[in-house]
Amino acid sequence: MAKYIFVAGGVMSGIGKGISTASIGKILKAKGFKVSAIKIDPYINVDAGTMNPVEHGEVFVTDDGLECDQDVGNYERFLDLSLTEDNYLTTGRVYQTVIQKERNLEYNGRCVEVVPDIPNEVINKIETLAEKTRADFILIEIGGTVGEYQNLLFLEAARLLKLKNPKGVVFVLVSYLPVPGMLGEMKTKPTQMASRLLNEAGIQPDIILARSSHLLDEPRKRKLSIFCNVAPEDVISAVDAKSIYEVPVVYAEAKLGNRILEKFEMDPKKNEMAMWEEFTKKIEKSTDPIQIGIVGKYFESGKFTLMDSYISVIESIKHACWHYERAPEITWLSAEKYEENAKNLEELKQYDGIIVPGGFGNRGTEGKIKAIKFLRENKIPFFGLCLGMQLATIEFARNVCGLKNASSTEFDPNCQEPVIDVMAGQKDLIKEKKYGGTMRLGAYNCDLKADTRAFNAYKGKTISERHRHRYELNNKYRPVLEKKGLVLAGINPENDLVEIVELKDHPFFVAVQFHPEFKSRPLIPHPLFREFVGAAIESRTRLR
Repeated sequence: MAKYIFVAGGVMSGIGKGISTASIGKILKAKGFKVSAIKIDPYINVDAGTMNPVEHGEVFVTDDGLECDQDVGNYERFLDLSLTEDNYLTTGRVYQTVIQKERNLEYNGRCVEVVPDIPNEVINKIETLAEKTRADFILIEIGGTVGEYQNLLFLEAARLLKLKNPKGVVFVLVSYLPVPGMLGEMKTKPTQMASRLLNEAGIQPDIILARSSHLLDEPRKRKLSIFCNVAPEDVISAVDAKSIYEVPVVYAEAKLGNRILEKFEMDPKKNEMAMWEEFTKKIEKSTDPIQIGIVGKYFESGKFTLMDSYISVIESIKHACWHYERAPEITWLSAEKYEENAKNLEELKQYDGIIVPGGFGNRGTEGKIKAIKFLRENKIPFFGLCLGMQLATIEFARNVCGLKNASSTEFDPNCQEPVIDVMAGQKDLIKEKKYGGTMRLGAYNCDLKADTRAFNAYKGKTISERHRHRYELNNKYRPVLEKKGLVLAGINPENDLVEIVELKDHPFFVAVQFHPEFKSRPLIPHPLFREFVGAAIESRTRLR
């Protein structure tokens, strides 16, 4: 039978539950066990696809087309797995399932209640994942913070599963120990309160991961042990790391994996952390900088810059930079300031390469188009992702093909030259306002044209990449685009959809309709990100 490890968070959000969950999984996998993970988000949305990335962070997409939380991306990167819709739950999905079962008379006519039927459905989905994957361990990250109303039903499911399987469940509390500047002293009281709130839900934490900017000292470890009712060796110092990829090494050195196995009365089968440890050493040795700019619009929230909107893009850049033992220096560039003043485009010359990532809506698009034109004309390495490809096509159509009114029907439904148009199967869905889970989602094949950047990067003819879009390059304009020099380097064979465009006689000008960032791995950078960063390094060497 699978063993279950629940990970909950205390004190505040954003303390690293997802990275801790992924790191525990990495350690157990290195010890020879099969691991899978599931994220539970306590919102009513059925999935993450309809939420604003500034509010929620990046929408990650799996091979089977699930739009989910960015933590699933961290699980994939750390565990080197391709996960599915079974690895993600929301309050909305659970209620939807229970209501549908009630409509189908699957409860045999009895009264269906929030408790115990909602927690029981959560348990059912967790156990179904265990059966499908045949995993030794299922890690379950409970979103939100202990003490919130929103995740109480998930904590109740965890409690009931522990009651059902007392020796098969372990609880990990990831909590925060602040060091207020005016005091200069680490405070344990918030974590004590988080532990007490977890106790009120009927759950006693087995292990506490004490997140802080400083190492946990013995007096505070002892205090947490006494007041949170855990053994001192089960209070693990989880100090801030320079890189998230160091976290499994830190936890392994703290014997976290061994403590978990001891609680399950299990022995490790092997220990294969050496390759990961070498990878983290390589990160430390990567000091020579490479400067990458991201032209986007989903990173400004008041006076703060939010990286979560493009987390997979950022991690993919890092993977590729570390491959060359270079230190990534990533800068956020607002597309809207290029609309305000074209002189601002000159700052693009400061960077070794520029990425224009995905997005939706008209805001900032003209600024991105101006940026792409500047990059094309000034031979600065450019990589376009999803919307970035569509805007690159529009820019080329306007300024090279002479189609001055070229645009996308997403921005102007009545545009004169719809170089980018809504996909045929999407028109009725948009008309009927069926937006949730209806885009072209998940993995699709792409045939590569020989002797192109893409073909040389992938070293093969057919690839599979993940998508999330409603609009596509209008095939009506392919002849004029190709005649003027736009290389259509990748085509989806099922529906003749253009997936990759390139330019020759440019250090690197590649744009893709899919999202390659979803498939990059720390030890295996995505081929296109690797080639983009390689071109940026060459450009830096040539110009500086």
